[in-house]
Amino acid sequence: MNLDHITVLVTGASRGAGAAIAKMCASYGAKVVIHYNGNKASAEAISAEIGDNAIACIQEDLSQPGGGTRLWEKAVAEVGPINALVNNAGIDMQTDPYGPEEQWADGWNKILAVNLQAPADLCRMALRDYRKMGEGRIVNLCSRASHRGDSIDHPAYAASKGGLLALSKTLARGAAKDGVLVYSLAPGWINTEMAPTDPAILDPAIAEIPLGKFAEPSEVGAIVAFYLSDLCPSATSSTFDMNGGSHVR
Repeated sequence: MNLDHITVLVTGASRGAGAAIAKMCASYGAKVVIHYNGNKASAEAISAEIGDNAIACIQEDLSQPGGGTRLWEKAVAEVGPINALVNNAGIDMQTDPYGPEEQWADGWNKILAVNLQAPADLCRMALRDYRKMGEGRIVNLCSRASHRGDSIDHPAYAASKGGLLALSKTLARGAAKDGVLVYSLAPGWINTEMAPTDPAILDPAIAEIPLGKFAEPSEVGAIVAFYLSDLCPSATSSTFDMNGGSHVR
């Protein structure tokens, strides 16, 4: 694969799957803009590891109103035209309908802001530029929960990722005429800092996966790199499941 023609903004790229995506894309020649929220040192370390193909590190809090729009504007102002966007940043927290009101309201507000509103705003900004450029690519990191839902105490996460998947399909259908390709990934657990470590949660999580293990961040990076390669543009609107067989549809 050759990604020499790609300049990609990866959100949440200071760690985990985002860092793996940034490194994998750069290894195939893409120029990478690394977004981070609070961990500047980690973002700069990833940038140093990537080398010359890491062309910027940009901070923005995507939980704040307008964060996605500001991030795109900062990135374009610093590096010039961007023809690929990977919405990887995401958060999860309990939103238990049987729990406290404050937990419920705060969780829904934060999760929807980071997991849905900010990616939607970034997609909007990208689409406006892509129409002028005549081409562009978007990859949205959704979730297994987009299809099957999540546990009862995490409904906001499932709803946010389901909304992101529906947004992806809508943009793929509506923007193809402008040369825009839109893809989704729907992973289950990924072996990152967000994965459970408590045996009471970890053991059942692994037990429901026929493959017997979580996906590795590098696997996510590989699929994103393939999507951005333009090797199969007819796959636009597709969703790639990677959950070890734990949800087959």
